[in-house]
Amino acid sequence: MSDPHETQAHTPVEDSLRLVMDALARHKLVEELVHKQEAAHPELPRHELVESLVHKQNLADLSKKLDGLHPADVAYILEALPLDDRLLVWDLVKAERDGEILLEVSDAVRESLIESMDNRELVAAAAGLDTDEIADLAPDLPKDVVQELMKSLDQAKRAQVESSLSYDEESVGALMDYDFVTIRADVTLEVALRYLRFMGELPPHTDKLFVVERDGKLIGTLPLKRMLVHDPEAHVAAVMSDDPVLFHPSDEAADAAQAFERYDLVTAPVVDAQNRLVGRLTVDVVLDFIREESEQDLLQLAGLREDEDLFTTVWKAAKNRWLWLAINLVTALIASRVVGAFEGSIEKLAALAALMPIVAGMGGNSGNQTSTLVVRGLALGLINKDNARRLLTKELGIALLNGSVWGSVMGVVAYLLYQNLALGGVMATAMLLNLLVAALAGYLAPAVIERTGRDPAFGSAVLTTFITDSMGFFIFLGLATVVLL
Repeated sequence: MSDPHETQAHTPVEDSLRLVMDALARHKLVEELVHKQEAAHPELPRHELVESLVHKQNLADLSKKLDGLHPADVAYILEALPLDDRLLVWDLVKAERDGEILLEVSDAVRESLIESMDNRELVAAAAGLDTDEIADLAPDLPKDVVQELMKSLDQAKRAQVESSLSYDEESVGALMDYDFVTIRADVTLEVALRYLRFMGELPPHTDKLFVVERDGKLIGTLPLKRMLVHDPEAHVAAVMSDDPVLFHPSDEAADAAQAFERYDLVTAPVVDAQNRLVGRLTVDVVLDFIREESEQDLLQLAGLREDEDLFTTVWKAAKNRWLWLAINLVTALIASRVVGAFEGSIEKLAALAALMPIVAGMGGNSGNQTSTLVVRGLALGLINKDNARRLLTKELGIALLNGSVWGSVMGVVAYLLYQNLALGGVMATAMLLNLLVAALAGYLAPAVIERTGRDPAFGSAVLTTFITDSMGFFIFLGLATVVLL
């Protein structure tokens, strides 16, 4: 019988990762053979053995394989490797590609790679990047490297980097680049086309030209497709769009990302308070921002930090998780004391111990569903004071319906299991009430966290689960004590 895993489809980057890992395994095997041969024949020079058997064979092939991969694919491979293997592969990457790959890897992996490089290598890696890319990388570099790097840049490029670094990392200014094409409104399309041909190469993701006045003020945009389908003798002013979607450097990057999705943008101009063109946003940068935000939210929901490497040391990983484990421990202790308050009831009716986790578990699942929906709505700016009450009413309605249906089901099950009609009624009522509590908790937890200025995903799942567990135990055991005992 064939292995089911062998039939699964793999993406090209996954195939590349498998080839790299196979090459590393061969490398380690050859090194083991070298050590054994050295032990058996100490008279042979070890250096020559390593050079001939390891570097000239497996490592040379691996280096050639890495040269043919996109920087993002190399970054993917580096993130999937333990630290020792990662640094070995990193040493095989050509120096001129270091900067591009450092931009693609996660923050935690970037930190490990930077630690393995000296100042000269870091300056060389960053110097070949665009200004916006240097600004992205600079916060992770040592201060003395940044100072040396800034000295190596020309005055215009240094000013652009300093401008990008002055903006908040969550703002449009931190994401914009300065590589764009401008055109005057009083020239013809034929002149504009000749200008583009003279340039020879356009900045990446260029789908429009920015139409500006002599003082740099933006008055419109000229989509390239309009240039191709209109009369070459027509003037830019007659063809351009004079109401483009534009941003200011201080705008929230999250708002810009929503606009890119809403209007299917590829690029968009960024202007200052005087409407002068200062930069542009591109779809690739916006997509990277969305991906990073999504990954950060996913990690925060689980109580993890975004700077944790997949293969970080046990000590560092444990410290990163202590805060949330401590919070979970406190909430679990509180929930246990709720149960402890009803020890007498549980001793008299053992069925309560078997049924109470069901009430708490259903409430936790329902609450996290609501919480996830609310977190998404808050992140996208879909929830405001005008529709918040309607959303809460809808979630309570869903909880009422689900509580009635599934509470009735569990009430019947409890009756059939223990032949106790009153116990079935308590089970049904407790589940209904806890699902209503779960809807409230799932809505209020992220909303309250967002009011404090934190990301609504930060701890909302932990807080929601704590409320539904504690209230689930209290409602079920409290009702059982009043009705059954």
